[in-house]
Amino acid sequence: MPRTILSEACIHPAIREQVANNHRDIVDEVRAAVLAHDVVVVGMAQNPAPKRARKTLDEAGVKYTYLEYGSYLGQWRRRNALKLWTGWPTFPMVFVRGVLLGGANDIKKAIDTGEIKALLAAERTT
Repeated sequence: MPRTILSEACIHPAIREQVANNHRDIVDEVRAAVLAHDVVVVGMAQNPAPKRARKTLDEAGVKYTYLEYGSYLGQWRRRNALKLWTGWPTFPMVFVRGVLLGGANDIKKAIDTGEIKALLAAERTT
């Protein structure tokens, strides 16, 4: 499933570095967490969906690392870099063993079906 993104050849050379480094720090921080931990939840304050995902994981006894970036009015530009990087439009972003699983509803489904156990037992993809 190739995701359509603008080819580097279609970005003027004078701005390529700016595009590549736009809020790179937040992407690098999340990438490092995803590599270091089996389950990572990326969320934001005041949003009920990340809270719901964390509660679901807590109730299932699944350990996770939580990263929180701002709220509705704060740090939204930085969070956009994560949306562009993953292609996932909302928060939370839940990663399991290096794979973006989706959001709160997706993690609930994975727990309910037992898929989370299989994913945690599988070999890492990253």
